[in-house]
Amino acid sequence: MASTLGKSRCRSCGFEAPGGDDAWVRLEVPKLGRMTQCPTCGSTDVMTHR
Repeated sequence: MASTLGKSRCRSCGFEAPGGDDAWVRLEVPKLGRMTQCPTCGSTDVMTHR
């Protein structure tokens, strides 16, 4: 069984990559701060792990 320890996952499309990896898009949103965005579907509903 593959481990997802340390990986972040998009809750919309299931894309996975290590937390903090360059594969993820980083957005600066006024009043909210920095958000992680999925490079596959554009969703910001990401479960992050670092």
